[in-house]
Parts: sequence; structure tokens; C-alpha cells
Amino acid sequence: QVQLVESGGGLVQAGGSLRLSCAASGRTFMSNTLAWFRQAPGKERGFVSAISWAAGRTSYADSVKGRFTISRDNAKNTLYLQVNSLKPEDTALYYCAADLRLDPSNISNDYTYWGQGTQVTVSS
Repeated sequence: QVQLVESGGGLVQAGGSLRLSCAASGRTFMSNTLAWFRQAPGKERGFVSAISWAAGRTSYADSVKGRFTISRDNAKNTLYLQVNSLKPEDTALYYCAADLRLDPSNISNDYTYWGQGTQVTVSS
């Protein structure tokens, strides 16, 4: 089992930045690939970004490329998402996900473990 706890969300103005964190515990060696997804009210959960164990492979949704940066600190068992140039449409509950898979995936069903989410709200 892997437990994931997100933090770092909040209320920011458009153009602002946040740094989201996801602390992993439990059998963390199983977490080969980590990812961020988000879900806005009334919408399906959507892919944001993913990163492989060695951080050699990353993937981003087109809507966040150039604004969001995913990274991980394996020694601290922590995943990060630096979110810059925030827009109101980025408002959502942001989830951390983990899976034993080797390659990043943008499909939520490919991930076994999920956190409870951290809310990001961007005001215009």
C-alpha cells in the first residue's frame, strides 16, 4: 500500500503561482510513476502531468505546458508541481496519483493509488 497526501493548494489571483506537494508513505518503492490530475466542479478528472521514477520521463497536458513543472525528490518520497501563470480555468481539486508502471500515463485508470486532493482556486 502507498499513502499519498497532497498540500500546497490555496486561493490565488490570476497570474499567481503555487507549489503543490504530495508526500508518499508506505511501500513507496512501488511508486515508479507519479502523476497529477485535477477535477473541476461538474467536470471529469483530467490529466495534468506525470513523471517516471528516475525523473527521466515527464509528460504534460497541452493546457499546462510551459506553465507547470513536475518534479520529484525520491529521497524525501515527495512529488511536486510548480504551477505558474495561473488562470481561472486552472481552478480544480488537484490529485496526486502513483503506480508501479514504468512509463508516465495520462489515463487515470492506469494509476492504483490516489491522494485526497488539494484545492486550487484562481480568481480573475
